[in-house]
Amino acid sequence: MLERIARDRVATLFLVTVAVLLLVGLAAPGFLSAGTATIIWSNGLVLMLVALGIFPVILTRNIDVSGGSILGLSAVVLGLALNDGFALPLALGFALGAGIFAGVVNGLLVAGLGVPSIVATLGTLGLFRGVMLITTGGEWIEELPEALKSLGAKSFGGLSIMGIITALVIVAVWWFLRSRRGRWVMVTGDNREAARHLGLPVRRIELLAFTWAGAMYALAGITFAAQIGFVPNQAGNGIELRAIAALVLGGISLLGGVGSVGGVVIGVIFFTSIDTSLVFLKIPAYWNDLIGGAMLLGVLLIDGRLRIALEARDRAARYRRGSQAEQKSHPLEDAA
Repeated sequence: MLERIARDRVATLFLVTVAVLLLVGLAAPGFLSAGTATIIWSNGLVLMLVALGIFPVILTRNIDVSGGSILGLSAVVLGLALNDGFALPLALGFALGAGIFAGVVNGLLVAGLGVPSIVATLGTLGLFRGVMLITTGGEWIEELPEALKSLGAKSFGGLSIMGIITALVIVAVWWFLRSRRGRWVMVTGDNREAARHLGLPVRRIELLAFTWAGAMYALAGITFAAQIGFVPNQAGNGIELRAIAALVLGGISLLGGVGSVGGVVIGVIFFTSIDTSLVFLKIPAYWNDLIGGAMLLGVLLIDGRLRIALEARDRAARYRRGSQAEQKSHPLEDAA
C-alpha cells in the first residue's frame, strides 16, 4: 500500500484530500454531504477547464501563461455581444471563436515561428489583457441576461449545464489520450527528436494543443460569466498559475510527456476543497492563498520524502541481491 502511494502522486493527493475533508467534517458538522460535493464541483469548474486547457500544452513540453487573459477576453466578447442584442447561441459562438483565435495565435508563435512558449505566452498575456481592457474601457460588463445565468445554475441532480459539459470534456480528454493520436502528444513531449524521426507532425501537434487550450479558456470564460452574472475587468487574472500548480500537484511533469486526466481532476479538486473548507470553517478569505500554498508544499514534501525512502529501499535491496550473488560465486570459483 505504502509503495503504491509513494509511486503514484494521484493516490497520495487523493488520500490527503480525503483526510482534509474528514477533518473539516469533524470541525464543521454538515460539511460532509452531497450538497457540499456539488458546491466543490461547481466552484472548481472554471479552474478545471483552464487546467484541462493547459494540460495538453504541458504534455508537449510547452507552457501557457496567457490562459487567464484569454478567459477574460472571451468573457468580455460574450458579455458585449449579449448586451448588443445578439442571441445567446451566437454570443457563445463569438466567445468560443475569440478563445480559439487567441489559442491559434499562441500556437503560431510557438510552433510556427519557434518562439519559446514562456516568452510567447507572456507576451500574449499582456496583449490579450490589454485588448480586453481597451474594449471595455476598464468598465465591468453587467446586467447579463438570465438565459446565460441559467447555464451556471444547478438544474440536473444538483449539477449545472456547464458542470455537465465539463464532465463530458474530462471524459473526452481521457478517451483521446488513450487513442493513437493521443499517444502522439505524449511522445512529442517525452522526446521531440524521436517524434520527428518517427514522422509525427510535431509542429501541428503543438499548434493543435494551443488551439485546444484557447477553446477551453473560452469555455472557462463562459462558465465564469454564467456563474457570477457579470464580467469584471480583472476576470481570470492569475488563474493560469493556480491551474499550473494544480497540474504539478496532480503529477503532470513540466518536462512533458507525463501526466493523466485523473491527476488534473484531483489536483483541481484539492485546491477547490481547501477553499470550500475555509468557508465552512469561517476563516477569512484572505487566508486562502497562505493555507492553500502551505498545503501544496506539505503534499509535495510528503510525496518527495516517500519517494526518497522508496528509492533508498530499492537500492538497498539491489545491493543485497548483488552481495548474495557474489557470495554464491566464490564457492564455485574455489571448487574450480
